[in-house]
Amino acid sequence: MNSVGVSFDLAQLLDGNNIAINLSVPQLVEKVLTRNEGVLTSTGAIRATTGKYTGRSPKDKYTVDEPSTSDKIDWGAVNQPISKEVFESLYQKVLLHLKDKDELFVFRGFAGADERYRLPIKVVNEFAWHNLFCHQLFIRPTQEELLTHESQFTIVSAPTFKADPAIDGTKTETFIIVSFEKRIVLIGGTEYAGEMKKSIFGIMNYLLPQQGILPMHCSANVGPEGDVALFFGLSGTGKTTLSADSKRKLIGDDEHGWSANGVFNFEGGCYAKCINLTREKEPQIYDAIRFGSVLENVVLDENTREADYDDSTLTENTRAAYPLQSIDNIIESGVTGHPNAIIFLTADAFGVLPPISKLNKHQAMFHFMSGYTSKLAGTERGITTPQATFSACFGSPFLPLAPKVYAEMLGKKIDEHDVQVYLVNTGWTGGEYGVGQRMSLPYTRAMIHAALEGELNNVETIKDDIFGLEIPVHVPGVPDDVLQPIKTWDDPEAYTTKARELALKFHQNFKKFNETNLDIEKFGGPLI
Repeated sequence: MNSVGVSFDLAQLLDGNNIAINLSVPQLVEKVLTRNEGVLTSTGAIRATTGKYTGRSPKDKYTVDEPSTSDKIDWGAVNQPISKEVFESLYQKVLLHLKDKDELFVFRGFAGADERYRLPIKVVNEFAWHNLFCHQLFIRPTQEELLTHESQFTIVSAPTFKADPAIDGTKTETFIIVSFEKRIVLIGGTEYAGEMKKSIFGIMNYLLPQQGILPMHCSANVGPEGDVALFFGLSGTGKTTLSADSKRKLIGDDEHGWSANGVFNFEGGCYAKCINLTREKEPQIYDAIRFGSVLENVVLDENTREADYDDSTLTENTRAAYPLQSIDNIIESGVTGHPNAIIFLTADAFGVLPPISKLNKHQAMFHFMSGYTSKLAGTERGITTPQATFSACFGSPFLPLAPKVYAEMLGKKIDEHDVQVYLVNTGWTGGEYGVGQRMSLPYTRAMIHAALEGELNNVETIKDDIFGLEIPVHVPGVPDDVLQPIKTWDDPEAYTTKARELALKFHQNFKKFNETNLDIEKFGGPLI
């Protein structure tokens, strides 16, 4: 309610004279510059900074506890409940805050490239650069589609509105709140644009399983013969590098759905990390950063406005947002057939997982639910302790439903379409981090190439004693000894000790799924 006790709604807000709907890229760039929201770089991209928040704020993300959805949501640290009353009060305050702005920017478009399943969305932005970000990241409508566009979900983003935790029922000044009944995402107190992208991903993760569609946090590409590959992996596993292949066309780099008809991209653009970006290592991303692209928190030379991608002064999480069309080798429609191969990527700093192994359906479901990689706790005089990291379905922060729901859907689709699944370790070999060395990238590429070409479908394998994984005895272009981790260690006993240590961590992590009554070994987990 506002100060006189009268409810103010979104329709009234969007009836004002200060509303700009679906401006073109040049118009939005002009707005960004005239409003001093960003600067033009030497390549023509917009560079904006996000202030205090240079990444997502997962502890400030809430879902409204509503009767129609309460029994479906997997409540907990990821999906924190908030009351309808708290949401409604904040919603009113945000609308009144935006009502007084000189300009508001509205994007109307879609999430989901497949027209049969796409979600019409609307985004209301306080900042022009945020609206440009949405224009590039979501699917842009044609003029004809705009005439009949009726949004089914709306993001209302008010970065300069800061909550008062003592009054508003939040933990901090920042909030990202989803109401499935009102079909609203309410964002305030943060300028980080990625919150908008990931909010819609979370919504798709809730809605699509009800239609029998598996939402996935993965990249996808298509080979010359029409064969489709999916790449899952957490940060640092090489997902972007390994899925970018000049011989294969990109479907998308981050979010996809798998329907009865095949795979489709959720997005119309890419949101790529660009710390240490070079043309030599990632030419597609480097060359995509041009007019209309948005650089987030990238440091520029004051005079030349050239980006210094090695400078992490503002954050390690520097980002570039650009439309898929900025990349040459893409599937323009964003829609393709069923996967032939699925690659789970992990960077195992313990140095004990095989560089490539074949997974049966149950193992695929287990490793999907586990979502394992490892991160380094920090280095002091060359001594480090790797830490196991688990993120269910390789995207835990974005799952409104229980991980088992997605894992069972994956298992069913693997059966239906006879998909080959592989676990690929891009981490360490010959010892843990600090002792061994990182897996050779050419070897990893050779293994993935063999997997995607079907060369490993019927090869001889040997079963790993601890993890139960089937390891190919031979892969073209890779020394046979490299394929079996124990043979790369100087001390086999040290290998066994470290492997058992990691296997125990898998067991401990899986305990949080106990309510699913799943037996870890029957479900495809490590054998000890």
